[in-house]
Amino acid sequence: MTAPVSTSSRAREELAQQQNGAQGRVVWFTGLSGAGKSTLAHALYSELTARGRMVELLDGDAVREHLSKGLGFSKEDRDTNVRRIAFVAGLLAKHGVTVLVSAISPYQDTRREVLASLPNALEVFVDAPLEVVTQRDVKGLYQKAIAGEIKHFTGVSDPYEAPQHPDLHLRTDQISVEDGLRALLHKLEEA
Repeated sequence: MTAPVSTSSRAREELAQQQNGAQGRVVWFTGLSGAGKSTLAHALYSELTARGRMVELLDGDAVREHLSKGLGFSKEDRDTNVRRIAFVAGLLAKHGVTVLVSAISPYQDTRREVLASLPNALEVFVDAPLEVVTQRDVKGLYQKAIAGEIKHFTGVSDPYEAPQHPDLHLRTDQISVEDGLRALLHKLEEA
């Protein structure tokens, strides 16, 4: 005689069966600090979660604090950080999770490399001019970088290589979060 299966166990089994063989996707938000990557990623996360999707958000700041602690801001360290994020995103996506990555990821070649290795990857360029992101910066980091007080600051003393052909280009100085979310959902539905 077998033991009865609890409701939560049955639900987990059904979810596992639904996800068995299902491939997730990675939505990679790139852009300058303060452009709105995390804001849009959080909005999309909330919407997809409300629709019952399995979603995970990998925020560049949190990953750097926990997974990439000790890395600096040289090109090699930044590339290592991006590759670590991509590795975790790929593992989750293999199990049917939609992974939202919010990371500056400043170098075009490295982004191209990691996106090519990820399932169903979409590159979303979250774009706002330096003047706008400087105004949005509540910590004053851009002002310090412009004054030369912070070295290796992306967009000021270190380069940011904008995507040449992103899947979606969102100018957050020209659209609302709601409009950006609508564009993201439309792109996900057509992909």
